[in-house]
Amino acid sequence: MQHATQVDLTRQILRDLEARTTSLADAVTTNPVSAYTDPARMQREVEVLFRRYPLLMGASCQLREPGDYVTDDFSGVPILATRSEAGDVRAFLNVCRHRGAKLARGCGHVKRNFVCPYHGWSYSAEGKLVGIPDKASFDGLDADAHGLVELPVAEKYGLVWALPTPAVELDIDAHLAGLGPELGAYRFEGYHYYNSRVIRRRMNWKVAVDTFLEPYHFGVLHTDTVAPILFPNICHFESFGANLREVFPRRTIVDLREQATEDWDLVTHSAIVYILFPNTALVMQADHVELWRIYPANGKVDECVMYLDFYIPEPAETPSAHEHWRRNLDLVLRTVEEEDFPVGEEMQFGFASGAQEHVIYGRNEPALAHFERSVTEALDAAAA
Repeated sequence: MQHATQVDLTRQILRDLEARTTSLADAVTTNPVSAYTDPARMQREVEVLFRRYPLLMGASCQLREPGDYVTDDFSGVPILATRSEAGDVRAFLNVCRHRGAKLARGCGHVKRNFVCPYHGWSYSAEGKLVGIPDKASFDGLDADAHGLVELPVAEKYGLVWALPTPAVELDIDAHLAGLGPELGAYRFEGYHYYNSRVIRRRMNWKVAVDTFLEPYHFGVLHTDTVAPILFPNICHFESFGANLREVFPRRTIVDLREQATEDWDLVTHSAIVYILFPNTALVMQADHVELWRIYPANGKVDECVMYLDFYIPEPAETPSAHEHWRRNLDLVLRTVEEEDFPVGEEMQFGFASGAQEHVIYGRNEPALAHFERSVTEALDAAAA
């Protein structure tokens, strides 16, 4: 985040703290419970949000060298993104053109080519079919026409996106709606990938996203974890198209009143959450970055899977560094696994029971209302 933006936001937050207020929506809004329980709606969400919108694959630092790769299956489309020998990022459908076996799993590095584990067909990082064992048995096959199917991809602002549908234009700046330069100021390409975790829970994928979108619950649910660090029910919200930024101030932010503005560092004194539409929560912490990519799971309206990527400012090269970041990652996971997500699953159970017809978003929950409204608007626009 640019320093001028940090100063402006810090001033607004300090004023809100003094006035005992927060970012407020224009009005209280409601959302039908069916948004979280209707299988037909969820199928539309998959078809629109997880096929026609760019999906974040990770930070550029995870594809630092030619041959580095990441994969993503959770969108329902097997995606492989890799750094080519020419230095650019390419994305493909992660299936061998012979019989459809998966070429790569997880993330990692290949020295030369991606080799199918079934019959050994091999492909370059540019997606070209470069090797067929017993090639004589495939006489007449046009190898040039049977390279990997390429997907639209964008690498910008230290992040990598792929669009799961081939031959569709991907304009990442239009999608980010002005947020790009702010993301670029963090220089995510200079971070270092530490580790990932996969979390599966029995709740709608949007319930999981909603967890990141309001501090109203901090003082009740997180009394011993988050509330002593961050001010409950205080945030600064701003939208960028369907995307958004929400700043949760740490209690230490009041110390900045005694410092010159040129020394203000909002990142150190807050937790900053970006929702990169449709399904990624990018959490900017004082000492690390979390990418939460959240998807529907198993075709069910009440199941989701979350892929957490954890990035750190310097590589963990010593046992003490590994232990430090392991504890940090464990703390992040304990908070959501033991406090947020169990409540989310109980909410989903209540939704399914028919106990209520709608949920309520208060004026003090503007980011939550914006995200859910953006989902509905995207579905309506696609239908139109």
